[in-house]
Amino acid sequence: MADEEQQERDRRRRMRSIAIALALAGLVVLFYVATLVRLGGNVFNRPL
Repeated sequence: MADEEQQERDRRRRMRSIAIALALAGLVVLFYVATLVRLGGNVFNRPL
């Protein structure tokens, strides 16, 4: 029974880690899009 409990704990920890990673990735994308919106479309027209 202890082995099954350990597997369940590991599965929950893995799922929690995946959820946290997805939330962080979503925040990164959100900040990136918000920055582009604030700077406007002219940010892509600058000379290199």
